[in-house]
Amino acid sequence: MLYTTQHIAAVIGATNIVDSNQAIQFLLTDSRRLVAPAATLFFALPGERRDGHAYIEELMARGVTAFVVRENHPLPIVHEQICFLVVKDVLLALQQLAAHHRQQFSIPVIGITGSNGKTIVKEWLYQLLQEDEVIVRSPRSYNSQVGVPLSVWLMN
Repeated sequence: MLYTTQHIAAVIGATNIVDSNQAIQFLLTDSRRLVAPAATLFFALPGERRDGHAYIEELMARGVTAFVVRENHPLPIVHEQICFLVVKDVLLALQQLAAHHRQQFSIPVIGITGSNGKTIVKEWLYQLLQEDEVIVRSPRSYNSQVGVPLSVWLMN
């Protein structure tokens, strides 16, 4: 499933600085994991040690042209080919986009809970069911506020 920056802006309630209709295939929260710059939307998440906004200029130099940024955060020079989707809360925007994407599918969900062993049980279930069912599973142990939306985005 392919989304455009205009569609994403509507889903997350963003102000779109530089109206763009760029097709987005990949969501990025870690600048070190960039794969396809032209099809990537970077979420500038604030963190305890680092703020994703600090990586915008580096990612622009590497070819990324679409960013989700926080209101009232100074932007680099606005360029006609760089799309900034401005929101109040970048993490919430990522979660809203994932929730919207998940609603496009009617796939049952299996939730695994507990203190220990969730990832290994998830992988065992995948091994047991993959030949008979189409399985969507989170990569590694993506079970955080950022990881779950990134996992959901992989559904197609």
